[in-house]
Amino acid sequence: MSNFKEVQEKVGFQFKNIELLKEALTHRSYLNENPSWKLGNNERLEFLGDAVLELIVTDELFSKFPHKEEGELTIYRAGLVNTKSLTSVAQEIGLDKEILLSRGEAKDFSGRGRDSISANAVEALIGAIYLDQGYEKAAGFIGHFIMPKLPEVIESGGKDPKSLIQEIAQSEYKITPTYEILDESGPAHEKSFEVGIYFDDKLMAKGKGESKQEAESEAAQSLLDKLHKN
Repeated sequence: MSNFKEVQEKVGFQFKNIELLKEALTHRSYLNENPSWKLGNNERLEFLGDAVLELIVTDELFSKFPHKEEGELTIYRAGLVNTKSLTSVAQEIGLDKEILLSRGEAKDFSGRGRDSISANAVEALIGAIYLDQGYEKAAGFIGHFIMPKLPEVIESGGKDPKSLIQEIAQSEYKITPTYEILDESGPAHEKSFEVGIYFDDKLMAKGKGESKQEAESEAAQSLLDKLHKN
């Protein structure tokens, strides 16, 4: 069972309605083994928290960088609200250890599945804080735990274009980008590849390279450059 008092202490937020915190930490698998649990799973709160998080981060970035274009702000936001960032917040406050899971889910609580569940719990927590005490308190949580990651996001902004594009695609369009080889030329020891990056069926950018990986990275960087200009 989760230590709800300890969670509140680590977060620095006392809930008026503790049921909201409990629901925010209830993974759907827990309900399968605990039918007497009176609360629902955290997916509705996650849905709300995702929207609140994006709005508050957008508000903060819009105010902080009055001269930056939409494309660059979008990249910053994607870096702040992605699974990696939110998972690190969950670990920082120990939230990942307080999520109510089924025995089977808890046993296999590792890797990408763990990261996704932890990140979703952070979004659900934000939704719960918003419902409990409003926008300002939710903004306070985000300002304390998420916005401090901004310098790191800015510093790493151009290092991994494929990851950045994936974050933007999932955050803005709710899709996963795909890469397709458009052309392949040259002898076996000196091949050249042209790759296209697609959002659904729409070709967004192209890139060339001496390997598929290099061409994909070039395509992603090309799309990032377009987003910076738009």
